[in-house]
Amino acid sequence: MAELPERLLAFDFGTKRMGVASGQVITAVGTPLTPVPARDGIPDWDSVDALVREWQPQALVVGNPLNMDGSVSELSHLALKFARRLAARYPRIPVYRQDERLSTREARATLAEVGQQRRGRLPSLDSTAACHILASWYAEPNWLRV
Repeated sequence: MAELPERLLAFDFGTKRMGVASGQVITAVGTPLTPVPARDGIPDWDSVDALVREWQPQALVVGNPLNMDGSVSELSHLALKFARRLAARYPRIPVYRQDERLSTREARATLAEVGQQRRGRLPSLDSTAACHILASWYAEPNWLRV
């Protein structure tokens, strides 16, 4: 088995914004970051570039929004296009995809639980979903590169 990358950035693909989480192999959990704005599935590349510079990830993980029956969705095609653009833009950083079914539902549950425990601003739903994508990749890495 390959060695897990120490630092990751995970993306929850969206057409209007993309959730982002950073993660470390030591904790195997993600930290939600500010979502990246997008227009029709095209991210603000300056924001993505800034994240890559700041976090210096050793791998990128993009959520794969499959249908519940495992079939490919329209959004899945767009997420793959985004993953391929990441791979072309950052050729030295491996890009992986991860099944993200139920990540938004899990993120909602997480935010509801956290919201009951503290007051104040909660992380975005999209970036919380990216945390779940990252955690699931750490739990069961998909080594198939984009």
